Amino acid sequence: MDADNGSRDPKIDDAPMQMDSGNSSAAQAKDDPQEELSQNMNKLHIEGSSSGNGSPSFRRKPVIIIVVGMAGSGKTTLMHRLVCHTHLNNIRGYVINLDPAVMTLPYGVNIDVRDTVKYKEVMKQFNLGPNGGILTSLNLFATRFDEVISVIERRADQLDYVLVDTPGQIEIFTWSASGAIITEAFASTFPTVVAYVVDTPRSADPSTFMSNMLYACSILYKTRLPLILTFNKVDVVAHQFALEWMEDFEAFQAAASSDHSYTSTLTQSLSLVLDEFYNNLKSVGVSAVSGVGMEAFFKAVEASADEYMETYKADLDKRREERQRLEEERRKENMDKLRKDMEKSGGETVVLSTGLKDKETGKSKNIMGEEDEDEEMDDADDDDLEIYTEEEDVIDEDEDEEVDRFGF
Repeated sequence: MDADNGSRDPKIDDAPMQMDSGNSSAAQAKDDPQEELSQNMNKLHIEGSSSGNGSPSFRRKPVIIIVVGMAGSGKTTLMHRLVCHTHLNNIRGYVINLDPAVMTLPYGVNIDVRDTVKYKEVMKQFNLGPNGGILTSLNLFATRFDEVISVIERRADQLDYVLVDTPGQIEIFTWSASGAIITEAFASTFPTVVAYVVDTPRSADPSTFMSNMLYACSILYKTRLPLILTFNKVDVVAHQFALEWMEDFEAFQAAASSDHSYTSTLTQSLSLVLDEFYNNLKSVGVSAVSGVGMEAFFKAVEASADEYMETYKADLDKRREERQRLEEERRKENMDKLRKDMEKSGGETVVLSTGLKDKETGKSKNIMGEEDEDEEMDDADDDDLEIYTEEEDVIDEDEDEEVDRFGF
């Protein structure tokens, strides 16, 4: 059929020509089995499939801010301050709560996991503890997270930021399958930034500071997303000491050398390892109570979003293309295997060996063998019975003779 058939009226005279061409091709296929095989393969029309049916539509705005941190670091209070800052400065924001166990929130949310999953009901139904209930609730919510992405996509033109509050137990989100699903769903559609909240007063101890840095390093390499170190509670203790420790290796060694315990020795060794890690991190000091550092925080978010577009998105696209390449190779390998099987069969009907017939044959053999064994056992029992009966008769005759001998 011509490519411009849709733009002109078909002619009646063309029908015999098309029929003749079809008959000639059919006759040629009968003469050439290889041609018939290729035609059958072309009729399959198997298209390449990918995990996402191509790369999803990516949007420059809004920027996703995932707030994570240790328990007690002030994540929820910081979220409240961020929401207030967006309202006061006419910044279009969207708030998502992913903590199913929180009782009350000091700010309003647009999407709440508690509206979908009941935390206490999950604990009661699956006989779980507090942490297991949070993890299971988040797993259940992650199964429908595509709906959350669809809602944000419909409002993308009206939003600047999406603020995401995570559970208080940081390991439940950062190291669970549901956390990985949620993070990758965000990162594949919008620029995504992780804000790691650090309790500044507690980090004044070198060992606690090193623990936070190690966790931040693990989150960075786990999520492969831009990370912002957010030193909270600077109204209580300034975070300048932390910046000095990150920039000056000897200053941290001097602070950690005052303690001669094993933990201090380990901390000093790890500080040398993380010295290069500090160079690629952005850090800001904020106060969730007084609102200090909010401008610096959003400037760091914008810089991280630009970094995401330049570096992280390219890596994400590369990984997606690699997955598609592997899927295409697997599909091509299956097609080649199918072609070889069709060439080997030559178009004849092939009976697939599923092993059921052999199993039935073996089963029948086993049944016949059991019947033969039963017959042998019956014969043996008869023989034993006959032998036993003769001996019994001999014994009875002897007893009769003895009775006659001792009879009166």
